[in-house]
Amino acid sequence: MTIAVTGATGALGRLVVDSLLTTQAPSDVVAVVRDADKAADLAAKGVEVRVADYADTDALGKALVGVDKVLLISSNEVGQRFAQHRNVIDAATSAGVPYLAYTSLTKATESSNPLAPEHQQTEEYLAASGLAHTVLRNNWYHENYQAQLPAIAESGALAAAVGDGKVAAASRKDFADGTAKVLTTDGHEGKVYEFTGDTALSYADIADAFGQVTGSEVVSQPVAAADVVAAMVQAGLDEETAGFVAAIDTSIAEGTLDLVDPILGQLIGRPTTTLVDVLRAA
Repeated sequence: MTIAVTGATGALGRLVVDSLLTTQAPSDVVAVVRDADKAADLAAKGVEVRVADYADTDALGKALVGVDKVLLISSNEVGQRFAQHRNVIDAATSAGVPYLAYTSLTKATESSNPLAPEHQQTEEYLAASGLAHTVLRNNWYHENYQAQLPAIAESGALAAAVGDGKVAAASRKDFADGTAKVLTTDGHEGKVYEFTGDTALSYADIADAFGQVTGSEVVSQPVAAADVVAAMVQAGLDEETAGFVAAIDTSIAEGTLDLVDPILGQLIGRPTTTLVDVLRAA
């Protein structure tokens, strides 16, 4: 069985490949990448590297020939995601790939998160494609908070416009291991899995996790979405991007990431990783 992973040199893709290699022969894993040089370490392990950009339909078609399963890791180019995902789905269909798994977003079809619409479009297109498939709706990554660690250690405050919203995050490795399990075991076709951490954390809980890691008190500081935008613009971010980030906070306040589902922990056979452990590793 040959498994192709798109975006295989990305933060999630590399972890999925590593997880696959714990049970699969390297020759049965195909890394689909934009830059072969960045995949030199994978090639050295015996993984077959094929070059194809999400926007290059011809290259995608060639890259997926002879593949039994494809993991479509969602693009990071917001606004172009759906078109790029459609290219991969079309290429998989044309190449006769029997099965595709796609990394989506928690509650994608009902979420107010500004990242959700392109995921919803992709899910709908995939459902209409006729491909056997599984949708993996990933919640937030704990790693999303790592970049804030130095600033929070200095200020002692976690400011966000999330109200009482909670986030059921897990580590990228948790998501990668769950994804690899879906790709290498049977019974997942036609399923929509909500991949979440074992616990939904409030921002007070997240602030406490920062405090445990920094060794000093960190408090959750609620702010208005407009204040988030103003602060980011003052820091040099353009207003559109700042508004996008604030809209994510607002969606968290509305409960878009509070879902807790046991399926990820069941698939990986262990509790999901805590935020404290991820922050300590950083």
